[in-house]
Amino acid sequence: MESQVPTSDIAARSPLQLFLRRFREDRVAVAAAWFIVILIALAVLSPVIRSLVGAPDPNAQNPNALDVFGTPTGPSSDHWFGVDPLGRDVFSRVLAGAAVSLQVAFIATGISLVIGTALGMIAGYYRGWVDTGISRGVDVLLAFPVLLLALGLAAACSGVDGCLNGLIQPGKWLVIFVIAFVNWTYVARLVRGQTLSLREKEFVEAARAMGSSNRRIIFGEILPNLVAPIIVYATLLIPTNILFEAALSFLGVGVQAPQASWGQMISDATDRTAKFKVICDRRDLFH
Repeated sequence: MESQVPTSDIAARSPLQLFLRRFREDRVAVAAAWFIVILIALAVLSPVIRSLVGAPDPNAQNPNALDVFGTPTGPSSDHWFGVDPLGRDVFSRVLAGAAVSLQVAFIATGISLVIGTALGMIAGYYRGWVDTGISRGVDVLLAFPVLLLALGLAAACSGVDGCLNGLIQPGKWLVIFVIAFVNWTYVARLVRGQTLSLREKEFVEAARAMGSSNRRIIFGEILPNLVAPIIVYATLLIPTNILFEAALSFLGVGVQAPQASWGQMISDATDRTAKFKVICDRRDLFH
């Protein structure tokens, strides 16, 4: 008599479940995720943290915090990171700048993903002249240097009237518009390539045989299988967008004062360092 070998049911896993399983097994990815969670918590809870430590408002100017010569002072018990030339608390502005940077990064990433995913799926699924038109538009945008294109758009919309008849005004929303306008092309390229592969799979052919509409196939069959690569790319896009925001603010066409921004704070610190060097050089000449 043949011995019966006990068998166990094999559970099917979706691409998202496979992604989460592999993610939990990667210690570096988990540690990076916890760091991002802590950073987001600090940004979201910045008003609570300021009240707990007794830090002033990020835009509150305090001339008494400057030294007798009117220059910024360093870290102290009252101001953990020191103050800027206007007497504003740097610790409070760092927290406020984190909130602005993350808000810009997440909103711009979300807009880029929505536009890029929709156009990428349409181009990859329908192919033909639809794919040609969308792909050539993407190629035209990618032909420009990304930072220079963003700087040109930000500078063109930084006037009093902004862009689109005043719909986009200088400030945070201008930065979000510029970043989303630049980055959706990369998402569209990625999604288009994945869609070209998925549209030839057996489950798509089965859906067509059952009489499913193109919309049902795109959003019901193809889109769920794109969730994992889209999530992975979004995690890479968010820090890139934070750097974009900091670069635009550093160059003076991003978030406008008095709203705190990391790039603007770095720009101000660079100017102070250059001025301090000039003062030191002149002092050496008199000695």
